Amino acid sequence: MILFFDCFSGISGDMTLGALVDLGVPCNWLVKQLKKIPLKDFDIRSKPVTRNGIKAQNLFVDYKDSKTARHYSDIKELIDGSPFSDMVKIKSLSIFRKIAEAEAEIHNCSIEHIHFHEVGAIDAIVDIVGTVLAIEYLGIKKIFASRLPLGGGNIHCRHGILPAPAPATLSILKGVPVFGKNVAHETVTPTGAAIISSLADSFGEMPPMIIEKIGYGAGKYESTQGQNYLPNLLRIIMGSLSVSENSNSLEEVLLIETCIDDMNPEIFGFLMDRLFADGALDVYWMPVFMKKNRPGTMIQVLCQENLREVITHRIFNETTSIGLRYYTVKRDTLQRTRIIAKTRYGKVPAKQIQELDGGTRIVPEYEECKKIALEKKLSIRSVYEALISDLDQNSGK
Repeated sequence: MILFFDCFSGISGDMTLGALVDLGVPCNWLVKQLKKIPLKDFDIRSKPVTRNGIKAQNLFVDYKDSKTARHYSDIKELIDGSPFSDMVKIKSLSIFRKIAEAEAEIHNCSIEHIHFHEVGAIDAIVDIVGTVLAIEYLGIKKIFASRLPLGGGNIHCRHGILPAPAPATLSILKGVPVFGKNVAHETVTPTGAAIISSLADSFGEMPPMIIEKIGYGAGKYESTQGQNYLPNLLRIIMGSLSVSENSNSLEEVLLIETCIDDMNPEIFGFLMDRLFADGALDVYWMPVFMKKNRPGTMIQVLCQENLREVITHRIFNETTSIGLRYYTVKRDTLQRTRIIAKTRYGKVPAKQIQELDGGTRIVPEYEECKKIALEKKLSIRSVYEALISDLDQNSGK
């Protein structure tokens, strides 16, 4: 499942979370999850609104938290101590770190001395962590975004009156394609900029996709010009990447590698399991000879770009590696569909693969073959051959 962020009027934290709620993420589920941080005395309300005839969700965070200014270390401690998955923790902290680094650059000080004023308030923690939790809830594997429109005018904050876009927003958006929008208000907030620049795999036109659902999140600003201006909405489109019936799919993925010669080899098995659980597309071990002719092992992990931080964190945390290399590589794959097939052993999960010549082949899942072999006390080879025979007959070959 993928998302395309259509930021025709900009992006903010509440617009993002509102659109994700409109896509089906329950507010009460978000509240229940976020209270595990723990955040106390807060609630999330989603109010349906109509802008230029379009129904959207306007998200509100109600709270009684008196500590509106936090350091990055305070936020890091809150998130690190939560029971969330590594992906949620790492992605959430990377978004906050982007804001901290931008503020530190602007104010010429270290990250440790940055106070998170507005973005340290409880509503920003809800927006950022809630967004990553929602993406995990929806099972999103890849995120695309349009170019970002930057407005003008002035904005009021704790530092006084500043020009829009805010200095922090511009710093965060280095390397992200943007364009000027002739409106006298802020269209991209620092929180919105940090969220989309951290989560999006690429920016540009909508990718070829099969649309399944569309969510709209409303911003708090409403133009006095009414229908003479675009509505202040963020549109998020959910679906799957599409490929033509008889073609293969070409995409860019990331290859992460390192070489290790000083680690207990028993750890490699555990590491592989954890990397696949993190979302790695493939994991390889290769014998290599390193400095002074020492035997070692090269680790190579293939993953989507948006999982770079998660995979990097896993390797550094679980191994003795002190450095990694990254490569962007192209991957060509045949179209695959997961199906449930009828066999002599009952219904089993399988992959249906579209061949280039227009034909199809069905392959049983290894874990299902293993499960049947253990339950029936059969060899896995005989189970695999039996399932292949049944699947071939069912596919009409």
